[in-house]
Amino acid sequence: MVSNYTVAQYKPHKDVPNEAEIGNALQREFDQDEPFAVVVSDLTYVRVDAKWNYVCLFVDLFNREIIGHSCGANKTAQLVFEAIASVSGRLDRIEMFHTDRGSEFDNKLISEALETFEIERSLSNKGCPYDNAVAEATFKIFKTEFIKQRHFKNLQQLRLELDDYVHWYNHHRIHGTLGYRTPVETRRLPS
Repeated sequence: MVSNYTVAQYKPHKDVPNEAEIGNALQREFDQDEPFAVVVSDLTYVRVDAKWNYVCLFVDLFNREIIGHSCGANKTAQLVFEAIASVSGRLDRIEMFHTDRGSEFDNKLISEALETFEIERSLSNKGCPYDNAVAEATFKIFKTEFIKQRHFKNLQQLRLELDDYVHWYNHHRIHGTLGYRTPVETRRLPS
């Protein structure tokens, strides 16, 4: 027997924030007119079997499309790098990459990838989730539609179902902010 009142809770680790001198170049300009002008990212936790695992999503501000994603057992720069590697399309089209100040984004691996493709970096102000509001809102939707009331037996199951969810989100889920179109429909509209 398991109590209905005892629910596994996520216990956040005390991460040291990213203290980089990089400023908030995005300045909450969440409406973008061009694809890949600005990509935002964040991570969230997901219960896999009896342990916490993590998901990283990359969201294009132009059409709110999830253009890259990854999942793994650890909240590291490698997880972010795998999301970068999953982006289909030319990375040199991305003009700006905006995140919060999580330590997983402050890493030589990430910095080198961004420098290689000449992508400008932008970081939210310390302790201000509103500076990354689109990523936060996307994760709220993600948790409600995908994570809650589900049990993933292993990381492979999470990967497969995450791929399916991202496809559904981009091709079938309509968004009020996009005039009740899907992200892919919005991208294909003539400019």
